[in-house]
Amino acid sequence: MSSSHPNPVSRRRVFYIPGYDPIHPRRYRELYRKEGAAQAEISGYKIALTPAQGGENYGWHIDAIIDGAPVQTDVEVLVWSDIVRTSMSGTILATYLQLVRTAWTYITTGTLRRLMLMRKGPVFAALYPVGMLLVQLLVAIILASLAARIVTWAFSAGVNALAGLFGGVLNEAALGWRLFDGALGWSVFLVVGILILRWFKSKDGKFFAYYLMHDYAYSAASRGANPPALEERMHVFRDHIAEALNSDVDEVLVVGHSSGAHLAVSILSDLIRAGHVRDGGPALAFLSLGQVVPMVSFLPEAHRLRADLRYLSVQNALTWVDVTAPGDGCAFALCDPVAVSGVAPDNKLWPLVFSAAFTQTLSPERWAELRWRFFRLHFQYLCAFDRPKDYDYFQITAGPLTLSERYAERPPSRSRIDVPVSKYTSVTA
Repeated sequence: MSSSHPNPVSRRRVFYIPGYDPIHPRRYRELYRKEGAAQAEISGYKIALTPAQGGENYGWHIDAIIDGAPVQTDVEVLVWSDIVRTSMSGTILATYLQLVRTAWTYITTGTLRRLMLMRKGPVFAALYPVGMLLVQLLVAIILASLAARIVTWAFSAGVNALAGLFGGVLNEAALGWRLFDGALGWSVFLVVGILILRWFKSKDGKFFAYYLMHDYAYSAASRGANPPALEERMHVFRDHIAEALNSDVDEVLVVGHSSGAHLAVSILSDLIRAGHVRDGGPALAFLSLGQVVPMVSFLPEAHRLRADLRYLSVQNALTWVDVTAPGDGCAFALCDPVAVSGVAPDNKLWPLVFSAAFTQTLSPERWAELRWRFFRLHFQYLCAFDRPKDYDYFQITAGPLTLSERYAERPPSRSRIDVPVSKYTSVTA
């Protein structure tokens, strides 16, 4: 492990980088408040939240007593939800065009096939929005066609009945109305089809098809390179963390969840390259949770991410722990993000890869409740475990041990995947 702070942690700064999420960051505070209270009751410690005082980012203050030691922690959420919302603002047609472009990128580059060699779960999760959107389109076509047939049949039947009643006077008009049937049918088809697709989109809080499609399309659009707006925001995040490293706290902990993990890799690499980690300063730690790094690093233009993975993996200026779980179908569980990306150097130090082991750390009853709630399980790393082992998000973020000290003797999971898989391994454009 990297060098750690010589004394128990009494003050800590935590920077949480969420994944691709358009929702206001207060959801993370409420999640921490609720789940932290539940874990404290289970594990026998005290933890309390208060609103953050000032600051540019959304956050909260934590007062905890864990293992008899009082600890103060300030948490900041590094927000990029506005960028996410902008990327999700397209029309229904634009989303279906994204579907075609994204599928084309992952298939023609061979990335999809390579990803399937590791974990099927996250690949199926990636294919889910494609399949669901196509099913929605098929349902819309079938129902719209049926509606068009019913309307045109009813209209034609009405015209024919009137023609029969009034004889030759309406025969010529009836012929004109029959010619109108085709235009009427197409109009009904288009209106009903659009209304059905709009209904599906309005219910995406249950289906997650549009949300996930936008998520995968965001990285695929630039074939793995970071969009300029995101790069600019990452520089802002780096400066916030650099400021904390110049404060008198004991540990600065960066938590990257889901796609936030690969953002953290690049932010921390830039931070260390710029010389912001000083001797005698706070211990620097990185906790990546439920990471989906290969979805980006396996793409052809992800030169920056691959270079940063390689660079960060040999740095003794920080501790990097990567936690996933096979029960999380949205993450590349136990896939060493550096190794599988094909950029692991011989002197690689990080990350320490191990499992949160949902089937062991959740009771059978709790596991039965959650096992088919895939999206909820992707956030379980941030939640309480009713049979906790050595992974406890709240002790990591609010306890008296640095990440380095907590896992100093922790071996990596034996079932981890740490062989090169990616077709693309270049670190320069």
